Amino acid sequence: MRAVLQRASRASVTVEGRVTAAFDRQGVVALVGATHDDGPEQVETIARKIAELRILDGEQSVSDVGAPIIVVSQFTLYADVKKGRRPSWNGAAPGPVAEPLVDAVVSALRARGLTVDTGVFGAMMDVELVNDGPMTILLEA
Repeated sequence: MRAVLQRASRASVTVEGRVTAAFDRQGVVALVGATHDDGPEQVETIARKIAELRILDGEQSVSDVGAPIIVVSQFTLYADVKKGRRPSWNGAAPGPVAEPLVDAVVSALRARGLTVDTGVFGAMMDVELVNDGPMTILLEA
């Protein structure tokens, strides 16, 4: 699994004109992608890192301050652009494999008592955020 975390002062996700996720205080937007051989171990590692990385003000974590999280599925994190000009998506898990894994990350974060909103798996989404810092972290499990 891969995730790109962006610390944000505000963020929202809109799908077909409907806001599915939003926050207006410091929190984290997590773009999460899965590959073919990901499983429970990778889910737990990514969820733990999202919750516990000390990337908020005062070197605190999302868990420390109960900051909001938005999780957005992002198969493009597995783009391969080594050859040519057209990305290959072969490294990304197909929807029936990836969706339960992304859902499991959300569930693992919620099981920690955290507030988590999401985009809509497989949908065209408008993701808006104000990157706070800027702070962007790449995670791999």
